[in-house]
Amino acid sequence: MEALLRLEAVETYYGEIHALRGIGFEVRRGQVVTLLGANGAGKSTTLRTISGLVPARSGRVLFEGADITRLAAHSIARLGLVHVPEGRRIFRGMSVEENLDLGGYSVVDEGVRRRRRDAAYAMFPILAERRNRDSSLLSGGEQQMLAIARALMSEPKLLLLDEPSMGLAPRLVQEIMRTIRRLNEAGTTVLLVEQNARVALRLAHYGYVLETGRIVLAGEADALEKNESLAKAYLGGGGSKPERAAAG
Repeated sequence: MEALLRLEAVETYYGEIHALRGIGFEVRRGQVVTLLGANGAGKSTTLRTISGLVPARSGRVLFEGADITRLAAHSIARLGLVHVPEGRRIFRGMSVEENLDLGGYSVVDEGVRRRRRDAAYAMFPILAERRNRDSSLLSGGEQQMLAIARALMSEPKLLLLDEPSMGLAPRLVQEIMRTIRRLNEAGTTVLLVEQNARVALRLAHYGYVLETGRIVLAGEADALEKNESLAKAYLGGGGSKPERAAAG
């Protein structure tokens, strides 16, 4: 499989804070890849750097072989690289359907937009029932569904998901993860940051572990799940911290 996304020696700062330190990895087309690590490791910053929300000071971000490092966030989204940020960031005061339409803002053909909206409703039937409801009145799980559905309106080639299970009940976490798997099986490549490391590794093909802005471990997801040091730190092995320790 070819590399859809590649990072090369990326350095990112927040003011004087050195957040990413020479990050380099790739996401191959058709994969689910997960980023693991403790709070402050740089996982969310990595997604924000890729999507253009935070500028890289040096290094390169390549998408389909093209250098997108200096592109604006909206230009990156138009290329098919779409970011669903932590906290869902739905447009409150607007209906479910209005949120979806904003997700398809770049789609000129109303017929195409309608078909994509219908596909989103088919994937998340509860959103069809709530289509005219103010999005701020949705439950946490419904808001996460809306955030993903809104991203799908642009038919992304690569979907960046930041903590999609945060704050959700276990039943809803399972539903969201099943949705991500269906999306991947339908052809969408996914880069996932997820607080539940065990769930993320069981969903992913490949994983990277970050510590203080550096990648310290990488491998096939099933091998990482069996890695003793990783299990001790993030998977609850050996009486260590619970799975939520991988939040970030």
